[in-house]
Formats: sequence, C-alpha cells, structure tokens
Amino acid sequence: MHPVILAIESSCDETSASIIQHGKVLNNVIASQSIHQKYGGVVPELASRAHQQNILMVVNEAMTTSGIPFNELNAIAFTRGPGLMGSLLVGVSFAKGMALALNLPLIEVNHMEAHVLAHFIQKPVPAFPFLCLTVSGGHTQIVLVEDYLKMKVIGETQDDAVGEAFDKAAKMLGLPYPGGPLIDQYAKQGNPKAFKFSDTSMSGFDFSFSGIKTSFLYFLRDQKKIDPYFVEKNMADICASLQANLVKMLLKKLKLAAVELGVKEIAIAGGVAANSGLRTELKNEAEKLGWRIYIPEFQYCTDNAAMIAIAAHYKFLKNDFCRLDIAPLANLSI
Repeated sequence: MHPVILAIESSCDETSASIIQHGKVLNNVIASQSIHQKYGGVVPELASRAHQQNILMVVNEAMTTSGIPFNELNAIAFTRGPGLMGSLLVGVSFAKGMALALNLPLIEVNHMEAHVLAHFIQKPVPAFPFLCLTVSGGHTQIVLVEDYLKMKVIGETQDDAVGEAFDKAAKMLGLPYPGGPLIDQYAKQGNPKAFKFSDTSMSGFDFSFSGIKTSFLYFLRDQKKIDPYFVEKNMADICASLQANLVKMLLKKLKLAAVELGVKEIAIAGGVAANSGLRTELKNEAEKLGWRIYIPEFQYCTDNAAMIAIAAHYKFLKNDFCRLDIAPLANLSI
C-alpha cells in the first residue's frame, strides 16, 4: 500500500504540516514565531501558545493545497520528541484528536531521525550505509545510517550543540536572535584566519563546544578593554574566524568517523546544515577524500513537517504505528 499521510511538526518554535502521497511530499507549510526575537531565544511558554494559535491554520492550509480530502488520509504522524515539552504536547494532542476523529492510525516520529531522512525527500539520495552529521541548535551528532529506520549515534556533543554555540556567540557580539545566520552573513566578508580560539578536545567521535564559547567570551572581553569599539571594527573577521573554527571542529570528527568506518557516503542535516561555511568546507573535503555528499534543500534543513512525513512514510510501510495514549518525550534519543 502507498499511503497518504498528514504529518505535524511542533518540537520548538515552528508549527508545520505536510502531506505525503505515495512517498512524494506534496507541500511543506511552516508558520514561524517572531515573538522570541526580543527575548534573545525561544521562550517555551510563548512557543506552546503560538503553536495553539497556528496549528489549525497550518493543517488546513496543508490539506487545502494538497487537494486531498480528509477521507483519503491513511494515517496521522507527529513529532514525539526531542523538543520543548509544551510545544510537543500541542502537536501530539492535535494529532491524537484527528486520528481519533477520523479513525486513522497514529505514527510517532523521532525528530532527529526525521532530520536524517529528509535526504530522501528529493533525489539524489544517499546509499546505505552513510554517515549523517546532524547539526542544530539543540543537537550535534554523527549518525551511522544503515537503513531507513536503522540508525546509530556514534558521536555527539557532550555539552552544547554547535547551533547553540553560534547563537550564544552572536549574542556576545550584540547580534539579534537567531544570530547563527547573521554570523554566516558577516563571515562571507571576513578573514577566517584573523583570530584563533581554543576548544575542548574530546576522544572518539564526540564533540564539545563549551571550551570555544568560553575562549570567545574572554577574547572579546580582553579586546574590548584595549579598544571599546573592537567588535564594531572587526565584526566580519571575528565572525569568519569563529565560523571557521566551529566548522573545523565538526569536520575533524566527521573525517575521523568516515575513515575509521570506511564510509564515503556523507550527509549533513539540521538547521546548521544551511551554513554556507560548512557547506563549502564539506564540498572541499569531499573532493579531497572522494566523498559523495548530500545536503537537503534549505526548507528541509530547518524544523519542518516534510521530514516528519517522509519518516512516517517508511514507518507506515513497516506497520509501525503507536497507541493513542502515547506521550511526548522531550529527551527522546535515536
């Protein structure tokens, strides 16, 4: 059977819905929340309230633009976690209500697995096994993907995620939230070798970004003692240097894993996968090491329901459904 599935994503501050038919994503409706900008980060309570306001509108738009009536749906999918508990509850509750009202099976999806499976929304797609560097504001992982639903985290951050490091550094620079994309923009005009920052060395394939954050904080403090306008005068070079350091840390572990496991199919996923510095350096490494690399479209890198839909498609084919009394899990792992 080739199913038609409605998928809902509400793990953080994007409310999203998507329809997948016969394995093809038909749309990807996303409502973002701008209210968090003035607070310098996502406020969980405000995020869950915004999801309540947006979810009906987003689902209706996904159904309308797909041209598929409700009675042709075969299942309802939702993000179970990881994410913000209040935000997850909104999506889970809505999905349960729809499944109960339409007498449809329910499919729970792991948000991080969905980021990996976003690579199967459009061609070209990676061949198994492949390594996926999953990088976002909440996670940094290297995942060995052996099949659509068979994945293993072989390396991950032991403290902060790389996306958080970008955003916290941007806040230190006085840039508005979300600051990661702004650092990327400034970095394009700067010298990546202008400044160096120390980082924490981890064994194996694991990451640590707390050290470089501390180093960056003290660097700015010391430089501003000498020149109060140091940041304003050197913004492009500071951003380029920080970004180069963070990208180097990511690719160092990814290369180590690829060599040790003998894998040449390499993918990146998550919001930080949209970073131009990471994409450029990944392509450079691919040319040197003979990698075949895969990077999703930007809309499938950030939190979105299309990736939930493609994950749900493969779970449906395995008859992998869940009970109506299932609860969200904020710290769900692969």
